[in-house]
Amino acid sequence: MDQLSPPAPLLILGGTTEATALAARLAADCPGIAATVSLAGRTQAARPLPLPMRIGGFGGAEGLARFLAASGTQVVVDATHPFAALMPFNAAEACRAAGVPLLALTRPAWEQVDGDRWTRVHTMVEAAAALGASPRRVFLTIGRQELAAFAAAPQHAYLARVIDPPEGQVPPRLTLIRDRGPFDAESEAALMRRERIEVVVAKNAGGEATAGKIVAARRLGLPVVMISRPAKPAVPTVATVDEAMAWLAGHGCLPTLRGV
Repeated sequence: MDQLSPPAPLLILGGTTEATALAARLAADCPGIAATVSLAGRTQAARPLPLPMRIGGFGGAEGLARFLAASGTQVVVDATHPFAALMPFNAAEACRAAGVPLLALTRPAWEQVDGDRWTRVHTMVEAAAALGASPRRVFLTIGRQELAAFAAAPQHAYLARVIDPPEGQVPPRLTLIRDRGPFDAESEAALMRRERIEVVVAKNAGGEATAGKIVAARRLGLPVVMISRPAKPAVPTVATVDEAMAWLAGHGCLPTLRGV
């Protein structure tokens, strides 16, 4: 007769739509799978997930390695944000130390197409400088944690969309919108027209949930200051949940029916 082989303990480093989609897929296709989704806790009201969740950091690479050993984790999926600069390297180091396979699930970056007016920069400081000396109406779509960089360019009027209120220094002429995506191109274009936006500042996060602002800027002929992604460690990487599921199955991490 056939029997269900037990799943290996799985840790998903989450906080993205991809992590949520992977958790939903695992819960639907592999009931009872021993998987946990870890969130950094930067968003105050995290959306519930269909798998067990843990909130908070690990204490660097060494702390994560200890967690992997203590929890019996046998595989890790890094589905953190494309702009997570530290966690991917901590995960790579911890998984090497613990002998645990690691997969990165990362959505592709946006590519510039005809009609886009992008200025590419690498940091928030460079983005603020790229706005120029003349006062402009700027739409900041960078989240709440890095608004302080734009305090160095106080001549501009800023509109920033955030999920939670910012902490620390912010530009003096700042208007906040509290909202959570996805945002389509039509509503983004309407917002930019209503607020008389002259330039958009965006992280190249990729994906469909927030691509509307890029399409809207293109349609309106607005320039975009596009912040490039930080470097990532060299680990196996996939772009879709289907590819992640196939990788997990190939590593024996999913319940499968075996003939006995």
